[in-house]
Amino acid sequence: MEANTRRGAAGRIKPAPARREDSESPAPLWLAVRLSLGSAMALGLVRFSYALLLPAMKADLGWSFAEAGAMNTANAAGYLIGAAVFPWLSRHRSSCALFVAGAYVVIVLMALCGLVSGTSVLLAQRLVAGIGSAFIFISGGVLAARLATTVPRHGGLILGLYYGGTGYGIVLSSILVPATVRSVPHGWQPAWFALAAACAACTLFAREAARTIDAAGAATASTPGGVVRQRTAWWRYVPALGGYGLFGVGYIGYMTFIVALLRSEGMSQGVVCAFYIALGVATVASARIWSRFLDRARGGLALATFNALLGIATLMPAVFGHPVAAAISGVIFGSTFLSAVASTTAFVRHNLPSDEWTCGISVFTIVFAFGQIAGPIAIGWVSDNASLTRGLVYSSAVLLVGALFAACQRPLKRHP
Repeated sequence: MEANTRRGAAGRIKPAPARREDSESPAPLWLAVRLSLGSAMALGLVRFSYALLLPAMKADLGWSFAEAGAMNTANAAGYLIGAAVFPWLSRHRSSCALFVAGAYVVIVLMALCGLVSGTSVLLAQRLVAGIGSAFIFISGGVLAARLATTVPRHGGLILGLYYGGTGYGIVLSSILVPATVRSVPHGWQPAWFALAAACAACTLFAREAARTIDAAGAATASTPGGVVRQRTAWWRYVPALGGYGLFGVGYIGYMTFIVALLRSEGMSQGVVCAFYIALGVATVASARIWSRFLDRARGGLALATFNALLGIATLMPAVFGHPVAAAISGVIFGSTFLSAVASTTAFVRHNLPSDEWTCGISVFTIVFAFGQIAGPIAIGWVSDNASLTRGLVYSSAVLLVGALFAACQRPLKRHP
């Protein structure tokens, strides 16, 4: 008897009940959640945890704000290197292999920070950790985009779940760093060991999801024979690239110095931790908030909207030095900033053929990395020579200009 039929009571052959559509199955969404622990590592634990460590490290090592910002600049420089070499590596290694390799690099480099205190060594560590983060983040983005094609109804949600996973890392950092930092010389070092252990735990869950998605993609991939197609010219999405680069400059200034600003305004460690946890929870929730918007926005509208909201959120703590204003700012910022990243992957998925996704995501990531290199040093220099408040005002202005750039981006192709 055929598997897709069954015999009725009267002996007639009846079709078997249709299997549930993949779009109704929780499996793809669960894979996206597990894969999102990669973004939790790459950004939440490797990069954004540094904002919580910055005050203790700055005081212990005698850094200026520009020197403190240089640590995140080194991380962004490594991110740029990783993004630049990723397209070449992806032609020789699978996305899953690069994802796992980046995770292992990050674990080792995070632990190394707990063993050293020299500024030059810490800069080198942040540089190499940035390379590992880029491998995780870009390959994870490619895998998330691939997974989204299997459930078109939930494509925006899957991308949001992946990028929103950064919030898990932010929440973990908010718990681990205050619990492990000590008020002694080099008392910040144990926190790096705790963060490395968190990265190892995330890797255990994320790598299997990456392997599952990669294997499914390899099994269904096919290349039409004899078809030669002209590659999409990058200049066609210059407005989106410009908006994203300015996003990189503006958002990283906030994420690098917001904790230092709140502490300088006299807010307690408990208030700062609550702020960071709220920011992380809002980041996770952003997947649901913006999923339909990401599905509908084919041009630069999504990125423009997110940049504008981030500009407002960045300005609030600079203008209103109150815990309530800081909390509102954190919730708006958290629920928006990783959706800006997701919007570029959604743009690539909507406008480029699938064989150009890796290249498209890498181009956006390179521009983003340039912005992140400039941001911490520029905002740190302003903070040293004026004030932290002035630095955030400039970050806000950069984000608002980025919104104008992105608003000029039109879809690259017609959609039904």
